[in-house]
Order: sequence, then structure tokens, then C-alpha cells
Amino acid sequence: MAAAMARGWAGAEDGPGTMVFCDLERDRAAALAEEVGGEVADDLSELAGQVHLVVLGVKPNALEAVAAELAPAGPEALLSMLAGTPLERIEAEFPGVPAVRLMPNQPVEVRRGVLCWARGGGVPAEIAAEIARLLGVLGTAIELPEEKIEAAMAVMACSPAYVAMVAEVLTEAGVREGLEPEEAALFVRETLAGTGELLGERDAHSIRRSVAPPGGATEAGLEALERAELRAAFDAAVEASLARVR
Repeated sequence: MAAAMARGWAGAEDGPGTMVFCDLERDRAAALAEEVGGEVADDLSELAGQVHLVVLGVKPNALEAVAAELAPAGPEALLSMLAGTPLERIEAEFPGVPAVRLMPNQPVEVRRGVLCWARGGGVPAEIAAEIARLLGVLGTAIELPEEKIEAAMAVMACSPAYVAMVAEVLTEAGVREGLEPEEAALFVRETLAGTGELLGERDAHSIRRSVAPPGGATEAGLEALERAELRAAFDAAVEASLARVR
């Protein structure tokens, strides 16, 4: 996800002035830096000395090891993307460092993401304002109370994968019915994009009613989805995602 954010910022005129990357696999950091026009730090101490804001995108079980190297270097501010890791724990590992908890989703790569964030108690207003500005470059940035971050994750961070699965299934169905793969993929992609725009103007229920008049083909399709318990499947997906991080 950190790489997706970097790609989004790199394509924007008002992104960070400089991006510096550090990874246990230096070649991976170097490849991303070359792709987006950034730089590479040999270690976390060097990284902290080159940036104003550290974006922490490691696995939760690596937090202590990362903090042992990074915290003594005194980062100016920290943006944590560690799933299931509350600010209380981040602040304990980085005492005195202003910390923000972030949950973005994959469309940040094209600056159409949703980014939910919660600030710690020691974040100065000017740092919070700069973080909000940088996140806003990548899409819709929404500050939340921390207790809502997991629920937001289950709805907005995981759902691009669910929507992509819907796209796969509809494309495959179109091919089975005689469309060329490129045609089916185009139809599905543009339909999803257009429906997303329409949802900004109308509620989901009214769109369904407009597309599915009584006795029509869409109504028959919706009834088939209800029989297949689509709603229950999405409910189960949200519950499973939450169970993994709580």
C-alpha cells in the first residue's frame, strides 16, 4: 500500500517534495525509488534524518524491531499503516513522536482513494494540517475517531478486492456468452466507473430501482443474486476481515 501511495504522490503536482524509501530488501526500495523519482536510504536512521514524515508500512509483528532502529533517530512525525495496531502501541514504541494512524485503499495509486485517519493526542495542528493536505492529494481523506478505523478498513480498504472480483466474474460471464475478453472487460470496467460516479449523485436504492423495472432482465438478475445470498456473502466478508485485525 505504501508503494501505491508513492505512485499516487509521484503523479501529482502537489505531492511531497522528496520521497525516500527504505526496505529490508534494498533492491525493492531502489526499484520503487527509480519508478517514482525518489531516493533510497540504507537504514532507518538515515531515513529519519532525510524526511519530515515517516510512513510506516511494515507488518504489525515487525513493529518492535523497526522501532528499535527508528525511534532513537527521532523521526519528526509518524504515519502508521499497521493493521490492527492502535495508536497507544505506536506511541509507546515511539515516545514523544507525533503519530497518526492511517487506513488507505488501493485507488490511492490513481489519486482516487479513500484514506481514513486518526490522530494521536500529541499531534500539533500544523503537522495534522500537512498530513491532511498530503492525504487529500491521493483522494478523499476523512479523519475519524480511532475506534472507527477497523470498521472503515473492512468497508473501504478491503472492498477494492471485492469489486475487482465482481469485475472478474462479470467479465468471465460475458466471455461465456460470446463477447471477446477485451470487450467484456471494457464494458464491465466502464460500467463500474460510471456507476461509481452516479453513486455520488444518487443513492444506491434509487439506482437499482431505475435499472430494474418490474418484469425486466435486471430484476431477474437481482432475484438470482438474492437467491445466491449475495448480501450474506458480503456481510461474511466484512466480519471475516474484522476478525483478522481485532
